[in-house]
Amino acid sequence: MIDFAANYRMLIDGELVKGEATLPVVNPATGQAFATAPDATAAQLDRAVAAANAAFPAWRALSPEERGGCLVRAADIIQAHLDELAVLFTREQGRPTAFAREEIAGAAYWLRASADLRLPIDVIEDTPERRIEVRHEPLGAVCGIVPWNFPIAQASWKIGPPLIAGNTVVIKPSPFTPLATLKMGELLRGVFPLGVLNIVSGGDALGPAMTAHPGFRKISFTGSTATGKRVMETAARDLKRVTLELGGNDPAIVLDDVDVDAIAEQIFFGAFYNSAQICAATKRLFVQDAVYDALRDRLHAMARGAKLGDGAEPGTMFGPIQNERQFARVRALLDAAERDGLAVLKGADAPAGGGFFVPLTIVDNPPDESRVVAEEAFGPILPMLRFHDVEEAIARANATSYGLTASIWTRDIARATEIAGRLECGTVWINQIFTLTPMSPAGGAKQSGIGVEGGLAGLIEFTQAKTVYIPKAGIPETAPPMRET
Repeated sequence: MIDFAANYRMLIDGELVKGEATLPVVNPATGQAFATAPDATAAQLDRAVAAANAAFPAWRALSPEERGGCLVRAADIIQAHLDELAVLFTREQGRPTAFAREEIAGAAYWLRASADLRLPIDVIEDTPERRIEVRHEPLGAVCGIVPWNFPIAQASWKIGPPLIAGNTVVIKPSPFTPLATLKMGELLRGVFPLGVLNIVSGGDALGPAMTAHPGFRKISFTGSTATGKRVMETAARDLKRVTLELGGNDPAIVLDDVDVDAIAEQIFFGAFYNSAQICAATKRLFVQDAVYDALRDRLHAMARGAKLGDGAEPGTMFGPIQNERQFARVRALLDAAERDGLAVLKGADAPAGGGFFVPLTIVDNPPDESRVVAEEAFGPILPMLRFHDVEEAIARANATSYGLTASIWTRDIARATEIAGRLECGTVWINQIFTLTPMSPAGGAKQSGIGVEGGLAGLIEFTQAKTVYIPKAGIPETAPPMRET
């Protein structure tokens, strides 16, 4: 049995540290607090940053194999405690426990895969006279700020790549979902040298204090576009590097040659998985005329048949909105759609007795200028949009300030590939969705972010490029101050 009222502690310089103050942690299925988390002080943050900087020289001096071995041990520990972490995850995040297990197992997999990443040495020139190399060297202490929708997965993204590159890290979970991450820190104590991995928790003041802290060389942030802009503004004061994975208003385009029965389930979960609290979820579903009605009716039937409730209860498929603030925002969008007379098709009723529940909802062909289309809901409200011509669908899909992901559904792969090249976003899936690997970069276009995570490109984001000119025969005979060669 898990003691949810346990004293959760932060990991700072290899020690488990209590907070001088605490924050309540709410179960979104009930709306009631069930535990508390430490609220880090400025002095505790300073200590964590100092520890990360002090640990950096020795950590970067280790071989990639030695650093990777630590990551593999961390992955093994997380996998061994999967059930315990999943129960805690569900209580604070709301997602059904079976899906929580998937995320935690995925985080362990991500750490193992990160252990195999290696920074290249790019040889620009190799002649009898000289060799020119571009090396990629670690930056130093990295700040990782993790969102509430995927707390453990996103923590692994902000731990594995920077550490294998030779950096040290300080991770901050969301104040809405700190417990599983703090528990993970407790489990991983002793896996890494002191100060290499630090985890601090706190309220709304902690994030800005971290992004402004002069001890960090890099900020890796996942969250809303509005907050990402503030992070970038703060980081600019001392030119910290930033990677920002932000919001999206992701389109899916369904062409009229699809088999509706074959794609309906993927479309449904692509829109509603985790109660649609996914940056990359389908948020605008464009469907060609000939298959529109059939797909709409099939999706609505699935929404009516899906069990919505407490993620800890067997058989629950969809949990609550994670926090009251987001719940109010999603309810406001739904209320506006009903007030404006839009065709709202609701799924199974929310359970009685409290909690931040919103029924899975389809809005049938609303105007593109309506709030439910123009704004990112980040909740289970899916606008379904009819189109006739593919050129029209592409233009409407691109008519947004966001550009995170998109998906295309058709039997004609060549046609889909051509459409993919015209969509303004960082990732396009063809006849699939949510396919991510540690070897592939993922990032946003336009206001959906800066930089990428994953793969070699994401690894290099945690480094500084250094060009080294190496003569083959000692000191060159002539060495003018600067010349083009």
